[in-house]
Amino acid sequence: MVRTDPLWARLLVIFGAVLIVLSGGTLVAAHTVINRVTGSFTPGSLLEGAADAQDGPAGNDIDGAVNLLLVGIDARPEGSSETAVLSDTIIVLHIPQTHDQAYLISIPRDWLVEIPPYGKADFAGGAYKINSAFSYGYQVEGTELEKRSSGMTLLSTTLNKATGIRFNGAAIIDFAGFAGVIHALGGVDMCVDEEAESAHLGVDAAGKLVQGWYSEDYGIQLPAGVTPLVHKKGCRKMNATEALDYARIRKSLSDGDYGRQRHQQQLIKAIVKQATSRGVLTDLGKLDSLVKAAGDAFVLDTGGVPPADFLFTFKGVAASDLTLIKTNAGNVNTVLVDGIAYEDLDAKSLQMLAAAKSGTLSTFLIENPQFIARS
Repeated sequence: MVRTDPLWARLLVIFGAVLIVLSGGTLVAAHTVINRVTGSFTPGSLLEGAADAQDGPAGNDIDGAVNLLLVGIDARPEGSSETAVLSDTIIVLHIPQTHDQAYLISIPRDWLVEIPPYGKADFAGGAYKINSAFSYGYQVEGTELEKRSSGMTLLSTTLNKATGIRFNGAAIIDFAGFAGVIHALGGVDMCVDEEAESAHLGVDAAGKLVQGWYSEDYGIQLPAGVTPLVHKKGCRKMNATEALDYARIRKSLSDGDYGRQRHQQQLIKAIVKQATSRGVLTDLGKLDSLVKAAGDAFVLDTGGVPPADFLFTFKGVAASDLTLIKTNAGNVNTVLVDGIAYEDLDAKSLQMLAAAKSGTLSTFLIENPQFIARS
């Protein structure tokens, strides 16, 4: 099933209306936004077919705990590689049945898991890094949205097999597409917790940012006279280019991909906080401008549940209630298999994911606060 509503309209539904509620706006205003853009909304495309492939009963309804699968993608220019879209970030958004808190659980992209067979893409299955699931599922014939739908289907099925978590819905986030949102907000407040050298941006003699590119063999490639941008420790407002660059860094961090996961979580939270603090989302005119600037940054599937039900159910969750969670308590746990490095989740991390499945994550975190990341 393919959507017929424009991408900016889908973003307006979830991003705009949710933040209207979070910013203290009225439910009437949020409902007005929904009515304006959901006339042609077609649910069920991102996870189409996933329910048949996953074990166990259907996902929790809106009256219980909710788990949403968020996938950040690295969209490459057409023809630049064999796989045009890679899953760069995998996050489980968990909201307990009390609906008064929200948790972002980052899944290590190098986690070694068993990916099930997927006939639609002629994929036989096997043990791979979990971020491969989206890529293998993506290799089907069809439109770009249908390809991404297949990628999400295989990824959600893989996560279900590995953790038992059922997903009420899913979203694809193009982090590069967030540049328009951050620009419309006038930047976001970010706190650099460790000095980090960019792998994609440089600074020339005049202090101007220069876009570079990264090579696995030679590192960052920059024009002559340009040096890599170094993000210094401390809190400050970042523009879109700086914030997105900071959220991509992992090579120069002491905790590698765990640091990048934390920074991407912080960026999501910073965008929410900045949008709600400015009050732009209580003004429908400003909201339209903000959303149109975002372009196709966000594609949503609510699993057949009307977006309004999510909005009204989660009206008690504020931006400050968003808690960032790290697996392995943020400690790298590398295993080598046939010379390839993978990330392995320890027993406590698997208990944490089981707690998200059972709706007892809040209790687990009280007993294991080391899994809470700095925000």
